Amino acid sequence: MPWRKDVVIPLYQFRCAACGPFDRTFPMATVPDAAGCPTCASAARRQITGPRLAHGATAAMCLLDATKRSASEPAVVTGPRPGVVRNPTPTTANPLHRTLPRP
Repeated sequence: MPWRKDVVIPLYQFRCAACGPFDRTFPMATVPDAAGCPTCASAARRQITGPRLAHGATAAMCLLDATKRSASEPAVVTGPRPGVVRNPTPTTANPLHRTLPRP
């Protein structure tokens, strides 16, 4: 199967009774319950492990995910750009202004 950068194929662990554990990649829809051991070719059962997705946490994948996400979920601006000095709202020292209704 040729390697494609746009497809993430999970890595599954199998355990041979004679040789020990080994890893194989399969598409999620076609993963078998047993696979042949690469050393002795005997049937090895699939182990229950946590999901291990290939190249899922690299900087390039994080950048691609953020770029795709920005099309439907743009970043919300919560303040001025860095380096821009914002003038604070002028406040008054007149004590009579404290009694005015607030919005």
